[in-house]
Amino acid sequence: MKKLIVLLAIVAGMFAATAPAAAAPATQPCERGEFCLWPAESYQGDLQRIALENANPGECVPLPAGFDGRSFANRTKRPVTVYQGRDCATEAEFDTYPGGGTFVPEAPYVVRGVQIWEQ
Repeated sequence: MKKLIVLLAIVAGMFAATAPAAAAPATQPCERGEFCLWPAESYQGDLQRIALENANPGECVPLPAGFDGRSFANRTKRPVTVYQGRDCATEAEFDTYPGGGTFVPEAPYVVRGVQIWEQ
């Protein structure tokens, strides 16, 4: 019985060691209350931060020219919609992500616009 418990502990440790990290890297953390985007997948590159201090709820926030988001994290308490177009048009791709800690290491499309919603 002891051998079985030890074997199960070893196997569980192996799975835990190979499990992908869900959160952004500590080198460029996305703080609580922020929506963060990175220009590369897996939270790589210089991030852009969007928060209620620089974005009004319900208004489109186009990302700066030359910056396209390929991974992002929603650490706000509000739902956030990401858009393929800088003008937040619904004719292109768009999806809404819940607040509170949603991490997307590989965006389903290049993100160029963001909209933070009321709670």
